[in-house]
Amino acid sequence: MKLAIPKKIAGPAFAGVILSVTPIVFTSLLTYYAVVHEATIAGFTAWQWAGITLACAITSAGLTPPTMLALIFGYFLGWQAVLPLFVINFGGILFINLLVHWLDHDRFLTFLRRNPKAQSVLDRILNNELEVIFFAKLSPILPFGLTNLLFALSGARLKNILLGGFLGMTPRTLLAIWSGHEAREIKALLENPNQSSWTQIVIIGLIVVSIAGLWQVIQRSLK
Repeated sequence: MKLAIPKKIAGPAFAGVILSVTPIVFTSLLTYYAVVHEATIAGFTAWQWAGITLACAITSAGLTPPTMLALIFGYFLGWQAVLPLFVINFGGILFINLLVHWLDHDRFLTFLRRNPKAQSVLDRILNNELEVIFFAKLSPILPFGLTNLLFALSGARLKNILLGGFLGMTPRTLLAIWSGHEAREIKALLENPNQSSWTQIVIIGLIVVSIAGLWQVIQRSLK
């Protein structure tokens, strides 16, 4: 007996899998390209970097991980990479939101709310939008594209997604840029981006704060 998967949920579920898997593939491709063509990338002009930034603002929605981009941009541009990275982060968030609404977001949300457990999760997100988004974006281990998809599907307000995303992504983005800026070799950086003990401590700290914050929000919403 075959299990029928409703079409209204199959699309978002498939998108969730894609947004979890493709960043891993593209990370490998980016690493290879950056290592092999380091000299060429180092000679890019400001206009070329602007074009790459705009392209990555779209692909970061589900293909190119912003943290990996921050390492590469930081290595080649130093602290001048801060503005392009925030353009990329905001671009990825906006692109996912536009795509979700174009794919009939309201119909999917109506279907999802028929499930009591799904309804409960959505309510917790919507009741504490800014906090949930901030703590989720603070964690270096949660996929950027997948969290953007979840918040877009939940019906969270775009301004809260952007603000929470900005506040949460800032520490990890600056950390990645710093790691890239301090690296002496692109190969060593991309193969072991967290080689510094201070970097490891900060990452662990961000993960702990993210988990503790999300747990606190969930517990508070259950009262």
